[in-house]
Amino acid sequence: MSLKDASVGQQLAIAGAAVSSIITLMSLKYHDRPLFYEHIKDIPFIKGYPLVGNLPTLIKNIGRRLDYAVELYEKTGALTITLPVAGLPRQILTIDPRNIEHILKTNFSNYVKGPQFNDVMHDLLGHGIFNANGDQWKWQRKTASHIFNVKNFRDQFTDVFVKELHLMCDHILDKAASDGSIIDFQDIMFRFTLDSFVYLGFGTELNSLLKDGKVEFAESFDFLQRRCAERFSNPTMKYKERFPSLFFRKEHTASYNIKVVDTFAQQVIEKRREEIASGETSHKDLLSRFMEAKNENGEPLNDKELRDTVLNFIIAGRDTTAQALSWLFYNISLQPRIERKMLEEIEKYMTDGLENDSSALYQAINEMSYLHAVFFETLRLHPSVPGNQKYALEDDVWPDGTFVKAGTYVSWNPYAQGRNKNVWGDNAKEFYPERWLDENGSLKRENAGKWPAFHAGPRICLGQNLATLEALICVSMLLRRYSFTLVSNQIITYGISLTHPMKNGMKMFVERRQRT
Repeated sequence: MSLKDASVGQQLAIAGAAVSSIITLMSLKYHDRPLFYEHIKDIPFIKGYPLVGNLPTLIKNIGRRLDYAVELYEKTGALTITLPVAGLPRQILTIDPRNIEHILKTNFSNYVKGPQFNDVMHDLLGHGIFNANGDQWKWQRKTASHIFNVKNFRDQFTDVFVKELHLMCDHILDKAASDGSIIDFQDIMFRFTLDSFVYLGFGTELNSLLKDGKVEFAESFDFLQRRCAERFSNPTMKYKERFPSLFFRKEHTASYNIKVVDTFAQQVIEKRREEIASGETSHKDLLSRFMEAKNENGEPLNDKELRDTVLNFIIAGRDTTAQALSWLFYNISLQPRIERKMLEEIEKYMTDGLENDSSALYQAINEMSYLHAVFFETLRLHPSVPGNQKYALEDDVWPDGTFVKAGTYVSWNPYAQGRNKNVWGDNAKEFYPERWLDENGSLKRENAGKWPAFHAGPRICLGQNLATLEALICVSMLLRRYSFTLVSNQIITYGISLTHPMKNGMKMFVERRQRT
């Protein structure tokens, strides 16, 4: 070996030792958190690994991320915590009802959809109502609000729900009850809510309840929601998506599935535009109102803006109600006591022929306190949006004393909140509808900070009454006709998504109910 080679070797050894020393020193300083991350004063935190924080644990628990969140709050005993993770933005997590109400209502203007939310969701939701802030959000909400009124609920929406449920019964459930075949209850609920909302919102009859096999739009739409959820919680996803051909099959790429949902949305828009131009209909549905509206710049909406409208409202109109119905029937299948009480109330108010009188049916549904309680309890334990976040524009102090620095992401987790004893008492994890009734059996509501199932404040869900009506008409009509039994030896759990679907659906047997 020459002197020159020896010198190079020594230099490399010295450099290696220096790098090793730096890593060691950094590991000692950042022994429980990501590199350069500083803990937020006075907030309990979850200790992680040197330099990467809780990244390995988060990835390990990605498939059970909601129950992992439940465990984090139980582990600390706190309602506000931090979870330092390399690759994810700095954020404060809370399930304190006071803080949630403060974020969503009291200091609403300070908390917006931040840069991460837009980056993660833009290809799916664009500038639609769920992704928008400020004036862009305000005009969309104002335009949409015109269809959410009592007259529409009573005179039009109720009829559509009943019609679609009759299709479901005649073409799917009666057959399954006769031949003993197994149904995927969640898939049927998805088809029911998709058909109902696409007709009510966009004037298009899909008739997915009448079709065999998978619905291509629904498959791609669900895939994109899973991918968006993975972007939020898995820091490696952004690197994989830069080189999709190395990590994903074509049909498992965002770009492939975006084309599918874009094609669907464009077909809906073109069909509605043709109907309006030809004078075939004078009905003012959601899409026609947006076609007539002006955006925040005073301009008519282009096809991209209309596309964003269609896809944003399908999440609201299809996914959330279908999932809530699936979890509701799952829970009452486990507790016959609750199902019996529901049947007693249904038999009291649902007389023969009522389904043909939309006004009377609407009134009867509103009278059913116990059914409302079961629905609310379902949303407490299985919230349609189990996790959410905002971005602080300015420094703030929460009701629990937490200081929030401008530029910090804040997250709340209704799933973990609903299961937390410090919020809901010792029976927090029990499905117990009676918690929603007073001593006279009348329905009572909780503060939106404690039960943010329909959000709160200025962005409270426009369709909460629509979703409740649709769900309870469905529950009443199905339970009156059928009994449902879970197929044994199946694991019912949630999937990765922006919303709260069952991972593998829910297989059930159907029998016609014997009326006395």
